[in-house]
Amino acid sequence: MQLSRFRVIAALAAILNLCSLALSGCATTAAPDAAASSSEPAAGAAASLAGGAQRDLTPQEKKAIVDSVAPSLRDPGSAHYKWAKFPVVVTEDSVNYCATVDGKSPYAAYSGNQAYIVEAKVVGGRVTSAVMGLIAGGKDFAIVSSMCAKYGLDPRKSS
Repeated sequence: MQLSRFRVIAALAAILNLCSLALSGCATTAAPDAAASSSEPAAGAAASLAGGAQRDLTPQEKKAIVDSVAPSLRDPGSAHYKWAKFPVVVTEDSVNYCATVDGKSPYAAYSGNQAYIVEAKVVGGRVTSAVMGLIAGGKDFAIVSSMCAKYGLDPRKSS
């Protein structure tokens, strides 16, 4: 049975709300304007890492993220991932990570370039596992991008 467009949008809105609640306590960066306007550090967030040292993910870290994204794809073996940089210094035990994947979605309208946000568990400064937050392509790529922007992240900066 094929879902109507309304049901897909309603489902995405519900997921977005759940993800917002689930991910709100694990931001790695404060939004640039929030950091500038507040004299106190953001509660539950590390100091802003915008402009801080960043690094490429290791193959093991990429695998942890792929393992969380793959179940959301129709043909995970054919997906091509683009990776965003990751902060060198992480002071939280879980952080948000945003990037993109070119893959087949279970919903044809979302196939192709899709943005995603995951909550990554960090041990010893390295990503050890991740949990999918939200993934969407097509017109809804912007929904994920705006979710990522809340944490100072941009999936379009992945390469």
